[in-house]
Amino acid sequence: MIQRLMERHPDWGFSCSATTREPRPGEVDGDHYYFLSRGEFERRVDQGEFLEHEPVHGNLYGTLRTVTEERVQHGETVIFDLDVKGALSVKRAFPEAFSIFLLPPSMEVLEQRLRGRRTEDDADVKLRLSRAEMELELADRFDVRIVNDDLEQTVADVQGAIDRRFREVGDADREL
Repeated sequence: MIQRLMERHPDWGFSCSATTREPRPGEVDGDHYYFLSRGEFERRVDQGEFLEHEPVHGNLYGTLRTVTEERVQHGETVIFDLDVKGALSVKRAFPEAFSIFLLPPSMEVLEQRLRGRRTEDDADVKLRLSRAEMELELADRFDVRIVNDDLEQTVADVQGAIDRRFREVGDADREL
């Protein structure tokens, strides 16, 4: 989803999150995530370097504050890929941010997608499904909710929602 949007808008920036999880095959430090040791991550939390941070599935994830603030101050449109709690934290820090919640077509489809990735064992899939149920309860706190059933249609729906938002607020206020 985000890759497709970034291809359409190469001038937009992607907010690269930090995590303590191990890189998956093909992931590059500083591109997909900033991969930090747990100790380094916790040190940065203690120093207030995160805009938001959250334990998720036994690992820590967060958004570095200074990187985000600098990009927004320079007028860059920044796209975040966050869990629900992280997104709500960013919305508190940047009330003008536009939030989109991508819903699975059903819990059954979500489970099939998770298992199809083959990156988690059965226990991890169950943990993710449990968390998804909690996150779905918070979907109404987002500006827009879009069902992610067909990738091309979802990209079009997200692009349409972003275009409407830009028309509403004007180009002067373009953080996502």
